[in-house]
Amino acid sequence: MGKRINAFTDDALGTMDATALAEAIATKKISVKEVTEAAIARAEKVNPTLGAIAIKMYDDARNNDKLNHDGPFYGVPTFVKDNDFIKGYPVQKGTGAFVSKVAKKNSKYVNQFFSSGVNCIGKTTMPEFGFICSTENEKWHITRNPWNTDYTTGGSSSGSAAMVASGVVPIATANDGAGSTRIPASCCGLVGLKPTRKRLFYMEGTETLPVNIVYQGVLTRSVRDTAAFYAAAEKFHYNSRLPRIGHVQNPLNRKLKIAFFENLPEGKQGHMDEDTFRVQLETAKLLESLGHTVEMIKVPLDIESLTLHYLTYYGFLSYMSINFGRLTHGAAVDKSVLEPFTLGLAETFAKRKTKLLSSISTLVRSAKATEDKLEKDYDIIMTAVTTKRTPEIGYFSPLLDYKEIAWRGADFASFLPLFNISGSPAISLPLGTASNDMPVGVQFVAPFGQDALLLELALQLEAAQQWKYIYDK
Repeated sequence: MGKRINAFTDDALGTMDATALAEAIATKKISVKEVTEAAIARAEKVNPTLGAIAIKMYDDARNNDKLNHDGPFYGVPTFVKDNDFIKGYPVQKGTGAFVSKVAKKNSKYVNQFFSSGVNCIGKTTMPEFGFICSTENEKWHITRNPWNTDYTTGGSSSGSAAMVASGVVPIATANDGAGSTRIPASCCGLVGLKPTRKRLFYMEGTETLPVNIVYQGVLTRSVRDTAAFYAAAEKFHYNSRLPRIGHVQNPLNRKLKIAFFENLPEGKQGHMDEDTFRVQLETAKLLESLGHTVEMIKVPLDIESLTLHYLTYYGFLSYMSINFGRLTHGAAVDKSVLEPFTLGLAETFAKRKTKLLSSISTLVRSAKATEDKLEKDYDIIMTAVTTKRTPEIGYFSPLLDYKEIAWRGADFASFLPLFNISGSPAISLPLGTASNDMPVGVQFVAPFGQDALLLELALQLEAAQQWKYIYDK
């Protein structure tokens, strides 16, 4: 039977979020050395069970003299997901199918993240190339959920979620191509914002994609930490074509009209289980108690028809990863080592490659039409993050048949990829608990560029209903 893994203890980190920790460092109540050693000790204690660390960077963290003293998180320990470049370290991307070269420099996003003042102590685990929403490869890593080790963390930002939720660090990087920030946020009781397209620097190698569906971000335990990060990121690099976020510190002070999906979508995909829909209804009542208008509407799109198009595009990404490894990874890929799902995705694309442009066009049109329709009548869209409560380890095993995993993943994340295509900001908030005592997230989506509105709403909800932490009894 699984157990809860709680790294929180009476050390320099305590139960502080990144903001409180940085304040304690700034006022010299604790030192950077103390919090670094505390985080390393916590990591060493829980990682043998959680399997969340891909690469340890402890010595570099202990001797890091290049931290940004002016950042809001000066000295705060962190992790970076292992599909991003950190100078002096490999980028393995959750696979053993190639041998990564050591990165010669940080990626643009890593520099943007480091500008907040964080001190990186390692890189975190992920599934192979980030294609499955759980990290369960027995040869490399099985990453377990600290709320109950029998369950998945979700993915693909699996290791980062485990490290933040368990209390090893208060913030870590994540990225999201079809829910890879929002899914682990929901499964692990965290805050996970997928920002507006081009709000942050892209992940290396994705700039030239026909439609960039991969978004950088962070996982945190508090809304204020997420807000502070985006304020710092904006100071480092601001996209002048988007509305500024600024430093969102105050809860929403106006009433919104919010739509959420009823549990009767057409077809087999998108049906929520009892726990998940119950949390949706409870959140709707909470919103109404805050003065917002909430309306239940029919799911405004054909989920299943869009799934095939999305798998075609994801298959294209897999095909490129496999067959052009020297361009995408800097090393040749050994196909004999690849997981069945990775190969299955590539084979799906090989059969449908003449339909790639048509699939992309359909996805873009559908996303825009759906959002245009909803935005005429509503300020915010509310959906489930995952349609089902957090599954046990094995449900997304990479050893399963490709079609089975594809169907399970598409059903589990039915309401997420659309907003990767549209580019609109979407946030997962830990607003409920399932009957198996696992966290349940709720997704809120705002119009393109309105990240600040999401953060204001998130602050309001956090104040109205303080969510549970892993150390709560």
